[in-house]
Amino acid sequence: MTQVDPGIIAAWIDADPDPATRDELRALDPELLAERFAAPLTFGTAGIRGPVRAGPNGMNIAVVTRTTAGIAAWLQGRCLGGSTVVVGRDTRRGSESFARAAAEVMAGACFRVVLLPRPLPTPLVAYATRKLGAAAGIQITASHNPPEDNGYKLYLDGGAQLVAPADREIEKLIAAAPGATSVPRQPVEASGDEIVTSYLHRVATLPRTPQRNIRVALTAMHGVGGETAVAALRGAGFTDIHLVREQFEPDPAFPTVRFPNPEEPGASDLLLSLAAEVEADIAVALDPDADRCAIGVPAPGGWRMLSGDETGVLLGDHVLRHTTGDRLVATTIVSSSMLGKIAAAYGARYAETLTGFKWLVRAGSGLVYAYEEAIGICADPHTVLDKDGISAAVVACDLAASLKSANSTLLDALSTLMDEHGVHITAQVSRRFASLHGIADAMARLRGAMPAEIGGEQIEVTDMLTLRGQRRTDAVVLRGRHLRIVVRPSGTEPKLKCYLEAAMDDNSPGSRAAASKLIDAGRTFAASL
Repeated sequence: MTQVDPGIIAAWIDADPDPATRDELRALDPELLAERFAAPLTFGTAGIRGPVRAGPNGMNIAVVTRTTAGIAAWLQGRCLGGSTVVVGRDTRRGSESFARAAAEVMAGACFRVVLLPRPLPTPLVAYATRKLGAAAGIQITASHNPPEDNGYKLYLDGGAQLVAPADREIEKLIAAAPGATSVPRQPVEASGDEIVTSYLHRVATLPRTPQRNIRVALTAMHGVGGETAVAALRGAGFTDIHLVREQFEPDPAFPTVRFPNPEEPGASDLLLSLAAEVEADIAVALDPDADRCAIGVPAPGGWRMLSGDETGVLLGDHVLRHTTGDRLVATTIVSSSMLGKIAAAYGARYAETLTGFKWLVRAGSGLVYAYEEAIGICADPHTVLDKDGISAAVVACDLAASLKSANSTLLDALSTLMDEHGVHITAQVSRRFASLHGIADAMARLRGAMPAEIGGEQIEVTDMLTLRGQRRTDAVVLRGRHLRIVVRPSGTEPKLKCYLEAAMDDNSPGSRAAASKLIDAGRTFAASL
């Protein structure tokens, strides 16, 4: 364990404005205390996340205060002092006090602060930042992380997530910030509902067809999206909505799910059970901060959740079918390549970016749609430059209603896309590690012994750490004729992720079997890492 200067620890404790976290640090044994000070939380995907606990590498009022002071200094250094800053929150442990601290620090630095009136979905902060022309937007949330975590998400650039080098520049200013009790704070009154009302009016315009005759089953996964999602769907004309009551009210303990993420096995079981019970046409699962949306459908063997890629290509096709002109759609290097073929069929442009919406929303001009396989969808980039589970749910229901009116289903539409563009099967294998060191070791082992063949296909390897510019990242791409595997560390969780795709030229039984065989080979390879 790295030794930490006792003076640094004492200074931090003396400057911690929260007596509970001061007492927590004083009660720790020397080894645990040193671990809390070993390294501060650093910016990952658009902000910081960590366990709610005392010390520099936890989420607490002192960390939030100094982080906000660093952001305020960065904005002032770009002649943006006095600008508007939006602050929002979810209902995780500490979120209310963290949001209040962030708002008051910004006000103390002479920014005009719009503090959203209550816990609201993350897309509302992205929307408000863009709508108000704010210099920054701050959302206190850890999205779908485990219950013990919280986080701090930052928007810049008209409502887009921050990217390098701004993140590293801000980190330096955070490190230089004074002790938390020395950071000026000014009381802030919460705003009214004007932003929420404006957002709901916008979402109501997103459906592109007149059909509304569907029954919807919905879960908010114990998060903050339920009330807003119901209002958005009803405003768009979808009124036959059935709720998973056990998961509707916000609850930071997430009592019915081990991990509050619709992608996790079992997380959507209550939703699918309700959908079957009420004979719904579509099931919608939001993650806790409602920036992600997963879709469930009735299938021959019972209800199932669509993958992020299945939902992504279905909604991408729907958007392109109902838009014209010079259009760009985008996805990431780990998502299905089918979207590119769909775009070509509509005469639209297509782009692939690194993972994350901080890159997707910067894919180029004319962006009308973007998605990533991790159930993230940007269906209205003109107003929300980030993934948005609420607007995605509205567009998905619009598509489902349109298909129902033609005696078709989402699975029928997916089959049609594969008939037109070939079978594309995607899968993900994730390994959870106790620490980041395990992930780094696994990546080092892979780079030290790159495979020449997987599943009978010769493999070409691209180590993206050797690239220059914005495409440089810690990932390895293994590509055969029909198989692609991307291996990378997660940006938000202690996981190593392997993304698999088998893409064939047609949708024949032989091609489907061959694609499944390649995916199995990819799983075997991923399990060996």
